[in-house]
Amino acid sequence: MNPLPSALWTEALKMRRSKVPFFITLGFSIAPLVGGLFMIIMKDPAAAKDMGLISAKAQLTTGSADWATFFEFLAQAVPMGGAILFAILTSWVFGREFADRTAKELLALPVSRSAILTAKFMLVLLHTLTTTLWIFGVGLVVGYLVDIPGFSVDLLRSKFLDIFGSALLTIALLPLVAFIASAGQGYMPAFGWTIFTVVLAQIAAVTGWGDWLPWSVPALFSGAAGPRADLLGWHSYLMVLLASGVGLFLTFRWWRYADQTR
Repeated sequence: MNPLPSALWTEALKMRRSKVPFFITLGFSIAPLVGGLFMIIMKDPAAAKDMGLISAKAQLTTGSADWATFFEFLAQAVPMGGAILFAILTSWVFGREFADRTAKELLALPVSRSAILTAKFMLVLLHTLTTTLWIFGVGLVVGYLVDIPGFSVDLLRSKFLDIFGSALLTIALLPLVAFIASAGQGYMPAFGWTIFTVVLAQIAAVTGWGDWLPWSVPALFSGAAGPRADLLGWHSYLMVLLASGVGLFLTFRWWRYADQTR
């Protein structure tokens, strides 16, 4: 009998009964709403001040209130927000049993540990991809309601690839978060690792080494810093795949030899 469906059902039931995935999606939904607010302000800064949306001391950045600018904002928000929120979800999925002190019961189940881990990774992948699609959909609704100009099917297709591609690259780095949450037996080590990689990614991007650091690649792919063809090479994607593979290997290996008495 294949134990994977049972493991998937169990992990899905945990996720459905918890508020963590819901609040992560809700928190991420702020991004397109903030983008819509910026579009309203840039369309008419004087009216925005009169309505109290911004103060008289606000320093407004230059830009056009159009779909291209709005999509660029979402493209920047997905890898940045995803790096933190997706990591929180991953650390919760892989670290909750240790925080709740139920890990020994989980490890003692008559289900292979590889099936349990595969189910966890599959649910993380499903939820993060669904959240990305949700954010993109909310962005389309917000942009329509704000009535910003410059929409085209070609632009939609191009920016969707930018946003979804950067999300996939961000998701590919989550196995290392899963390993830190597992080996650290809780949420906090994984959260500390996430903050460290976010800061390191910013430093690497500023110093010009972002194409070699896996955690800088998603933001550079999104086009936030310029055309990705000028910023990334084949080695950049290879580094992401390498980091993802190492994270998967370490996670499965750790769970395979985890002490059941913990």
